[in-house]
Amino acid sequence: MIDILGFIFVILICATTAWAEGNHSKLVYPGPDGRLVYVPDEKGNIIPDFSHCGYMGGGVALPDVPVVLTVHPQAEGDDTARLQAAIDDLSARAPDANGFRGTLLLKRGKYRIGGTLHIRTSGVVLRGQGKGENGTVLIATGKGKRTLIEFKGRGRRPREIENTRQAIVDNYVPVGAKIFSIEDASNFAPGDAIIVHRPSTAKWIATIGMDRIEMRHPEVRQWKPGSYDFHFDRTITAIKGNQITIDAPMGNAIEREYGGGSIYKYEYPGRIEQVGIENLRGVSEYDNREKDHRRENEYIDEDHAWNFVVFSYVQNAWAHDITSIHFGYACVTIGNQAKWMTVQDSQCLDPVSKITGSRRYSFPIHGQLSLVQRCYTRRGRHDYVLHARVPGPNAFVDCVADIAHSDTGPHHRWSVCTLFDNVIVNGNAINVQDRQSSGTGHGWAGAQKVLWNCEAESFILQKPPTSQNYAIGCIGEKRDGRYRREDGYWESHGQKVVPRSLYLKQLEDRLGTEALKAIGAHGKEN
Repeated sequence: MIDILGFIFVILICATTAWAEGNHSKLVYPGPDGRLVYVPDEKGNIIPDFSHCGYMGGGVALPDVPVVLTVHPQAEGDDTARLQAAIDDLSARAPDANGFRGTLLLKRGKYRIGGTLHIRTSGVVLRGQGKGENGTVLIATGKGKRTLIEFKGRGRRPREIENTRQAIVDNYVPVGAKIFSIEDASNFAPGDAIIVHRPSTAKWIATIGMDRIEMRHPEVRQWKPGSYDFHFDRTITAIKGNQITIDAPMGNAIEREYGGGSIYKYEYPGRIEQVGIENLRGVSEYDNREKDHRRENEYIDEDHAWNFVVFSYVQNAWAHDITSIHFGYACVTIGNQAKWMTVQDSQCLDPVSKITGSRRYSFPIHGQLSLVQRCYTRRGRHDYVLHARVPGPNAFVDCVADIAHSDTGPHHRWSVCTLFDNVIVNGNAINVQDRQSSGTGHGWAGAQKVLWNCEAESFILQKPPTSQNYAIGCIGEKRDGRYRREDGYWESHGQKVVPRSLYLKQLEDRLGTEALKAIGAHGKEN
């Protein structure tokens, strides 16, 4: 089989004709020493440093965890029970000093899975012997929408430690900031895991117009105070007096005018970590008699497996070199309370479903501080997508969508702080806009979105009240949105800028070229 990912990445790196030597953004550009310079707006907001996205906070190689158990394919019969038994065996073993219990190796061949495989313990890795047709192939058999492989911890959210909450005293903490002040920092120390809480007040919702969404159908719901709070998951790195420094930038401004913010320490013992899936292929069976008679080579059966892999309530997790075929929803879902995840060198091919809402979201993100890089999709809808109230930052880097049936971008309800870096959408759009009454009231889909050197058939980029969105070095037709709104920040439309990749250059600035080598990207930043 042709190496699709290798081919598209060569295209990404070699497509330099749209660059002009020395064509830099005015907002972030290389200074005299080669490091990026960030230019703030009148309130101090800057384009954030996205390099903290990814496994272990970015720039760390995915681990090669030793094989502890090996399973071979069998000639016939369902493999669900014996694969789950092997996972449970591995999960019961003691972790090593690095938190790994070991790798379960699935030898080359076909495995038939009529149910779902569950990984609910830290330190467990699933590995195959290739994502191609002749590698390790997991076949989702039978009927019923389901997830084939689920990595899932316990506990819907971190638990606030009592008597640790402190108010942020700054009038305005800008986007991209890592430093702010609180009332009393005496109970905090470097290394503390904290939540930075930004409330959603009635005044803020009214200012952005989301209490007045057009009632185009009876399912529309106006946004309610308290339902759009943000919880940024951070670690304290330094304290000076009552001034706190955190490990990763703020993805949305914190404004006293709109309720200010606070921090608190948390516990989350149920969240699992150091889990991953590698080098295998998932295929969903489906009824090929149910054809889409309006579109060639499309099938609309929906009574079959829906997700290949879902990660929820996890941190420091990964998926690399996997391929999904015919699943109705996604290849890899970075789910609720997922943090510091990397998905790379993976493909979501030829999903089978109706081409309508809630289907074909190839690589969706619900969590924060996660990286999707060098991925490829074919015949998806919302291929590189954010869901509601996603706190960010997150990054999609060097990704391609072919035969896209809908747009890439934030989908609904104020997801914040995402980088789309060299994302190519063939046959469709990249959009960041007010979606108003779509769904049950999608409204403003996203804020603090950065489109950097992207290509698409068209772009919509709008500026939400109190925030901004950016399109820098993007190639494709600029269009108005569904509803007339102020334009976002456009720069160098039709001509790409230097550096080629914002994420990779930010990573190099922060951690050096060794970090680029660690994630397989050395030499690809410029």
